Amino acid sequence: MEIDRAPALDAPNLIASFEGWNDAGRAATTAVRYLVDSWHAKAFARMDPEEYFSFTDTRPTVRIVDGTSREVRWPRIEFYWRKNQAPVPDAVLMPGIEPNLRWRAFCGEIIDLARSVGARRIVTLGALVTDAVHTRPVPLTGFSTEPDVQTKFAARQITRSNYEGPTGIVGVLHDACTKAQMPAASLWGASPYYLGSTPNPKTALALLEVLDDALSLQLNLAEMRTVADEFARQVSQAVQENAEIQEQIRALEQRYDERGAADEPGAPEFPSTGAIIADLENYLRKQRGEGEGA
Repeated sequence: MEIDRAPALDAPNLIASFEGWNDAGRAATTAVRYLVDSWHAKAFARMDPEEYFSFTDTRPTVRIVDGTSREVRWPRIEFYWRKNQAPVPDAVLMPGIEPNLRWRAFCGEIIDLARSVGARRIVTLGALVTDAVHTRPVPLTGFSTEPDVQTKFAARQITRSNYEGPTGIVGVLHDACTKAQMPAASLWGASPYYLGSTPNPKTALALLEVLDDALSLQLNLAEMRTVADEFARQVSQAVQENAEIQEQIRALEQRYDERGAADEPGAPEFPSTGAIIADLENYLRKQRGEGEGA
């Protein structure tokens, strides 16, 4: 861990997300990036990617600088801080990437950093693929080791997932928090199966709304709500000419309305996972004036 200068914070929340397996529709990382940008948070620490990444799996990227020279950009695990005005708690933000190597050491570094800044808790955000549907509220699961936060989750009908099976870095980090007696909370949002890897701002918004309530962040989410509403409208518009997918979506809506939320995790068999994505991409191109012959 390379730390420029440890910020003087008052019991901050450390809020983390990880690109990759834990981040369907990029919803979790979008949520944390929104906090970084809207709070104008400042970078102060980073991890050495050489220690935790296999670069044949998580490859560096190259970009052209000044029109001629090339620059290699390595995977980044960076921490940001924000000093808020009371009663809003201070924050350390970590929009990260799931590492390939040495997960226990990686989680130990996060917990050590949390302790060094006096963090009150570590909060992780995640997103998973389920049979959710974009026209209904986003199903959420989560838990907290602290009774006051857990009570706020319960008030929103957010319950702990009963999933058993392979886990990602989020699950390993929470296990490390338990062993280190670090207070922790985890919140997961569902992204519809039929959207594939399409970025999903509606799920990101749902995560932020619960964080806002549970952690008393007093966020201004008006811009995110506008983006999420427009996204849902564009998805509905994109599938208007695809009768098969429309029928599948109506079936999901009926199932949601009958039981109040989507099952987790899992998904029905859709006729073509990529069909709605292609329709949505075509629709967005038309909206930007990039249709045929453009």
